[in-house]
Amino acid sequence: MAISLSTNLLPNTFQCNGNHNHRSTRLFPNQPLSFGLKHRRNENKLFTPRNPPVLSAVSGSTGLESSAVSEDTVDLLDTVTVFDLNGNGIPISDLWKDRKAVVAFARHFGCVFCRKRADYLASKKDVMDKSGAALVLIGPGSIEQAKTFAEQTKFKGEVYADPSHSSYNALRFVSGVTTTFTPKAGLKIIQLYMEGYRQDWKLSFEEDTVKRGGWQQGGILVAGPGKTNILYIHKDKEAGDDPDIEDILKACCS
Repeated sequence: MAISLSTNLLPNTFQCNGNHNHRSTRLFPNQPLSFGLKHRRNENKLFTPRNPPVLSAVSGSTGLESSAVSEDTVDLLDTVTVFDLNGNGIPISDLWKDRKAVVAFARHFGCVFCRKRADYLASKKDVMDKSGAALVLIGPGSIEQAKTFAEQTKFKGEVYADPSHSSYNALRFVSGVTTTFTPKAGLKIIQLYMEGYRQDWKLSFEEDTVKRGGWQQGGILVAGPGKTNILYIHKDKEAGDDPDIEDILKACCS
């Protein structure tokens, strides 16, 4: 059954409150900010793509093995289409082709964790605006779900729908029951409900979310200007795995 972790823990309500403080995770303390090209496992053979993607930082808070975004990933992203609230299809890489953008990937549009993520990023939108960085949120779901999310949360940034989940597949975000039902996520659910956040159960149980299992995790990307200019990537290890906001601001606004 496709549900958020909070399904079995707390009663249902539909609304979410305003901005709140965020408890952060940390980047690898010794990880350098610039990464060179990565050697393939073939002896002495250097991987040099045609248009090598640039990466300035990778979040280590996920515990996942992460490195520079590969050429394959950049090529896949170039084929991904997301949809704005008016139903217009937009190549995802166009979101950062001519500007810098902070792009948050939600678990799904009904998710309580994603409402918190939207607030904690929006709380720094004035800093992003001063640096010319756009704030974007993408969710795996329909355009109608995206509209409902935008109306409920009053999110200050741009909202897009990815009905096919193709951006999540391209970025290899994790998915599964064991990444959703974790002790840390359970404690965070309780914390969020105490802060006034609520799951939208109607969105959570709509067919496309149920069909996909509702176990999808997301992440955060800072990219641009330039399609291959990936400045920062964080891949959620589990539900509610938000990175330190200061790491995001360093990537987008320093």
